Amino acid sequence: MRVLQVLAGAAQGGAETAYVDTCLELSEAGVAIEAVTRPHETRVSALRKAGLKVHELPFGGAVDLWTPYRMRSIIKSFRPDIVQTWMSRAAQKTPAWSPSMGIPRYALLARLGGYYNLKYYKGTDFFMTITPDIRQYLIDKGIAPERVRHINNFADFKDEPGTVNRSALGVPEGAPLLLALGRLHKSKAFDTLIQAVAQAPGIYLWIAGEGPDRAVLEGLIASLGVGDRVKLLGWRDDRGPLFRAADICVFPSRYEPFGTVFVQAWAQKTPLITTDAAGPKQFVRDGEDALLVPIDDISRLAEAIMRLAGDPVLALKLAERGYERYMAEFSRDKTVAAYLDYFADIRAFIDTDSHSVGGPLRSVC
Repeated sequence: MRVLQVLAGAAQGGAETAYVDTCLELSEAGVAIEAVTRPHETRVSALRKAGLKVHELPFGGAVDLWTPYRMRSIIKSFRPDIVQTWMSRAAQKTPAWSPSMGIPRYALLARLGGYYNLKYYKGTDFFMTITPDIRQYLIDKGIAPERVRHINNFADFKDEPGTVNRSALGVPEGAPLLLALGRLHKSKAFDTLIQAVAQAPGIYLWIAGEGPDRAVLEGLIASLGVGDRVKLLGWRDDRGPLFRAADICVFPSRYEPFGTVFVQAWAQKTPLITTDAAGPKQFVRDGEDALLVPIDDISRLAEAIMRLAGDPVLALKLAERGYERYMAEFSRDKTVAAYLDYFADIRAFIDTDSHSVGGPLRSVC
């Protein structure tokens, strides 16, 4: 099986991290992978270090004709069975198969992590969604159900050894430490979390991530006088050591179609507090495997933090139940197996399609 993985991508983000993790795991599982992405030192070096061939393209706007031209050349050379696109820009710039390409038919598979506008997916043959709700959104938009499959993100990642030194970052011995991860963007609601920590004396917070709201968050931290307890760590690649250092993971998003962080907390056996954003509320069971609070409710979030920090029995229960959920639904092995099954089904469909010469696979979009 030969699969071309295509992502335009921002400098940092959850989809970008999942893209690299997925490419690496599928390659280890025996899939022949080549990657196409924007230039990005960390992302490209991680893929190349694993022995994958990486093509760097600009993925510009409407006037960027170079990217689709080169995409066509890359596809003709690699001769993939499937071209999997990640998010709208990649789908928009990736050509559908045509007989004029002079290569065997391939299928375009779009991986959707949100409720994207389908005008960018007119050439797509099949879809993969990371939540059941996104799958239903596509079906409601007219996509044939047999062309859409829900596959969970996996929460495993290549771990780094050790634990981040808490005292070196100003956390006193025995003080409860919260960890939040994500892009510094309004959708992640780190402003709400910082305000909640301001109402939770003795609680310390690390936020690992980078993004456009850094200055806003720095100003908020200063105005609330919590600079000794709240640290913006920047973008970090040592997720394992960060989780091992923390007592609680908080995932306070306003908008989150899925939200891999909440599953990573389960995988790392870290007690979790999250909001009832679209993604988490489809999976989390309040009081069983996490504490679920309303979006942007500063007081309720502060209460949940203080409750969990002061109740080690509850914290242990949530961590254990969360880990059980991870093992049953979100492990690397289960997700990779689901990918391989879907790839095989797509390949079989192509091989048996009665319109395989010159006709479109798609009855969608």
